[in-house]
Amino acid sequence: MPRPFRFGVNLLTLESGPAWRAKCRRAEQLGYDVLLVPDHLGWPSPFPALVAAAEATERPRMGTFVLNAGFFNPALLARDAATTDALTGGRLELGLGTGYVKDEHDAAGLPFGTPGERVDHLAHTVRELDRLLGDPEQLPRPAQRPRPPLLIGGNGPRLLRLAARYAEIVAFTGGRQAPGKPEGTLELLPATEVAASVAAYRTYAADRAEPAELNILVQRVLVTGDRRAAAREFAGHGVGVDEDQALEVPTLLIGTPAQMAEQLRERREQYGFSYITVLDTCLEEFAPVIEELKGS
Repeated sequence: MPRPFRFGVNLLTLESGPAWRAKCRRAEQLGYDVLLVPDHLGWPSPFPALVAAAEATERPRMGTFVLNAGFFNPALLARDAATTDALTGGRLELGLGTGYVKDEHDAAGLPFGTPGERVDHLAHTVRELDRLLGDPEQLPRPAQRPRPPLLIGGNGPRLLRLAARYAEIVAFTGGRQAPGKPEGTLELLPATEVAASVAAYRTYAADRAEPAELNILVQRVLVTGDRRAAAREFAGHGVGVDEDQALEVPTLLIGTPAQMAEQLRERREQYGFSYITVLDTCLEEFAPVIEELKGS
């Protein structure tokens, strides 16, 4: 049997406390299962934002999507994660990645390092979190035992091996740095490259006792009665995929809600993606797709 769908929304903007809580309640009303906060300078701070989101809602789980490991000392991160899990009633899912924007590290006065060094630091952080959060004598204690579920996001071989060993949830990056554009500007990976990453992960995870949940971040939800015309227009903006690829890439949903629901069923079958995340700019547009897939 396929793993049931879960739906998350990545909350990017904070106007005020009341507006934040209202947005979180609206996401809950629309059927989202996980409220997520990314980790970039100039955006909301993840842990306090998630505590406020939990206080405003009852059902959704809370997640970081994803923390920049380079911003954190593992011991301090373990303290923050345990505190947040306790304050949210055991609803935290802790997402981690290597970080990819050098300007943010420079602004924070933190080393950026090479890709290999960033993966090294992430691996060290994951091992320490596994040890500290799983230690029954460690204070503060998380509500979930042995620790909150861990999500690791990325694509490279070393990162996927790390995820295969430690993560309950694996989030596949569907983008890469766009050549010739400012740092942090991403373009979409074609479906073939996403499929190759999933295949590599499955090889690394072949000996797992329990399969991980696989996640994909959908960058755009394009509601339309003409899929090809919408794909043609979108591809014309230089996003890394052509018209035909835009119709197939798992980081886009194009069509009517019923067509999008069918795309997600097919992608769950093809890739194993059962945990689908959208950006809060698509909060309302994606809700009818959740309704279409209720109970699937």
